[in-house]
Amino acid sequence: MTQADPNHIAIVGGGIAGLALALNLQRRGIDCRVYERAPEVKELGVGITLLPHAMREMTALGVDQEIIKVGIENRESCFFNRFGQLIYKEPRGKFAGYALPEIGIHRGRLHLILFNAARERLGADRVLTNHECVRVEQDDSGATIHFKDITGTALPPVRARAVIACDGINSAIRKQYVPDEKLAFAGINTWRGVTRMKPILTGRSYMRVGSIFTGKIVIYPIIDDVDGSGNQLVNWMAEIKQENTGKNDWNQKGDLKDFYSIYESWRFDWLDVAAMIRNADQILEYPMVDKDPIDRWTFDRVTLAGDAAHPMYPRGSNGAAQAAVDARTLADLLAKHADAREALAAYEAARRDVANKVVRTNCEHPPDFINIKVEELVGDKPFTNLDDYITQDELRALSEGYKKIAGFAVADVVAAAR
Repeated sequence: MTQADPNHIAIVGGGIAGLALALNLQRRGIDCRVYERAPEVKELGVGITLLPHAMREMTALGVDQEIIKVGIENRESCFFNRFGQLIYKEPRGKFAGYALPEIGIHRGRLHLILFNAARERLGADRVLTNHECVRVEQDDSGATIHFKDITGTALPPVRARAVIACDGINSAIRKQYVPDEKLAFAGINTWRGVTRMKPILTGRSYMRVGSIFTGKIVIYPIIDDVDGSGNQLVNWMAEIKQENTGKNDWNQKGDLKDFYSIYESWRFDWLDVAAMIRNADQILEYPMVDKDPIDRWTFDRVTLAGDAAHPMYPRGSNGAAQAAVDARTLADLLAKHADAREALAAYEAARRDVANKVVRTNCEHPPDFINIKVEELVGDKPFTNLDDYITQDELRALSEGYKKIAGFAVADVVAAAR
């Protein structure tokens, strides 16, 4: 490895946050390196949704057309009860008046687009894999990062003027500075899968069905015509909140017997949910966890970004957007301030309270609060006339309230783009 300039910005973690930050810094002429723990970056995982404010950031980085090419543009978001009855729907992305689309995409494809762009623009010697951070040390003139490789062998330490922890929810750097915290688990376990199948509804529909109390599933397409026969690759995530249950394993292969009984009877005239689950290419299981917001992200020459700073429930499709906004904000401030410590402090001041509010909202009043509210009002049964319980205007207000807090109401996205 070429010895890095000790005045560079070290980015620990080559996920969405780390790569977006590297691309933002490169655009501003700021020397940086990415240090990723995985020995190889592959097309792994399931689906992710990029909301218009996330696509605003991807457009600024010049990778939007690649994302649009391999993803699917959502037309609408639909909410159903667990009996398959439509509760509420609304247009999304450009169909809702945004200048930018909302895109469903395979997470692995998005990751590779950002990874390849970073290697091309920064140089392959500045995007390094097989570097797992062990610890960071600081002094008056800089920071020293200690790494090991996949075998546990120590690698040469790296000197930098600032260190940005983009190493995810299990961040080693966050643990170093916030050693006693634990993952917050509220009893919601999830299973995610992808299934090859004919398009559902418009083929451009994002669907939330049921509630976490009686069984919920989120469904949306991520690859069009995946097999040349008109089938899509459809991403789904099943969620259930159960009392006195332990956390399931993290990102392990899922077992149908652990959750299928909840959805076995879910056969609607517009979708056979049970068949979709049975026919999945793969099923992964993991607990729905986050961490309580912390009141400090920055520790002199070290700061946290993305999931390392504000891990949040995977509700509302906002994790990637918040990470990308972190990256752009941090790059702007590093370009503005000659002293990296001043830049990191200003970044925390700009982003911490905003992102922490999204974390709390995802726990307390997420988008699927619509489903929960209807289930509370109607009871766990089909309805004849939903307006007898709650109006469409009231449901729309719930949806718009989440968008405003999360920073992607139409007016907010337009204003930020300007």
